[in-house]
Amino acid sequence: MGLGNPGPRYEDHRHNVGFWLAERLHGLPQSLTGFAPTAWHDEPRFSCRLQRLASSVFCCQPTTYMNDSGRAVQALVQFYKIPADAILVVHDELDIAPGDIRLKKGGGHGGHNGVRSIAQQLGTADFWRLRLGIGHPRSLGLAQEVADFVLHRPSACEQDLIQAAINRSLQAMPDILNGRFDKAQLALHSPT
Repeated sequence: MGLGNPGPRYEDHRHNVGFWLAERLHGLPQSLTGFAPTAWHDEPRFSCRLQRLASSVFCCQPTTYMNDSGRAVQALVQFYKIPADAILVVHDELDIAPGDIRLKKGGGHGGHNGVRSIAQQLGTADFWRLRLGIGHPRSLGLAQEVADFVLHRPSACEQDLIQAAINRSLQAMPDILNGRFDKAQLALHSPT
């Protein structure tokens, strides 16, 4: 599940880094993932764009706005009977510097409305999160409000760092997709 806001107006905003990774995941070669993804298609009954990576592995981009992401996750999970601990949510993270990555299971939403919505809809926070750092406006020396910050494009330098983090995440994706979360954490949490 890559989180973001739908539509061209938002596509280059910091809040859409989950979408950015999901788009790149589709382009991974089958030799790297072991899966041959289907094409993206709109799935109105799940309120998302969806692609199937394997018989029981889906990649989803909600077509709802960020604060209603849980509706798409809950519909997909309920239909396919997916347990919470088999869900990976990829999202932007203010509390992590641009270019840094954290993979964790469970925990609070940290003020992230998409994560909050998913936890509320599922009735649990016990799902995996791939948190891609975008930095906080205060830590980056900006006076911008948080809501305004996430709904704008990153600077060129920040963009390069975020894209490098996405590249590292994609390298760890075979381990993640095959449930080897400990191995993926070691790779992603190591200094570059």
